[in-house]
Amino acid sequence: MDDKITIIEGPSPTFELIPDIWVHGLVEGSLQAEVVATRLRTFNGVELVKRCQRAWGKGQTIQLEYRTQEGLSAEVPIVAARNLESDEGDVLLLWVRFPDDSIEVGIDYGDDDDIFLSDEDLDLDDF
Repeated sequence: MDDKITIIEGPSPTFELIPDIWVHGLVEGSLQAEVVATRLRTFNGVELVKRCQRAWGKGQTIQLEYRTQEGLSAEVPIVAARNLESDEGDVLLLWVRFPDDSIEVGIDYGDDDDIFLSDEDLDLDDF
């Protein structure tokens, strides 16, 4: 079962677009794809990174298996991995490849409620 890393509990992972140019070098090929990153808490981050390295050393792919927000099982190929140690435990950083047509972008404005303007705030004469 070294061909995948499975998230067995917790919420669906959050994937973040990476604005750095270096990530595009991870997915050179004939298929259009976007590299996104996710952070996962784990008890054995070092071993999971080693599992990825073993698969890549053999020329194989390794998948991230997870549940979508709809509860469906999904898999995406992992293209890079890094373990970070923190006070709360290991944090596994994974860069995964999504085909361009499967990405939906959501914008998170944080907790700031002032970003939305009410009708009273709008001066329609300016339009």
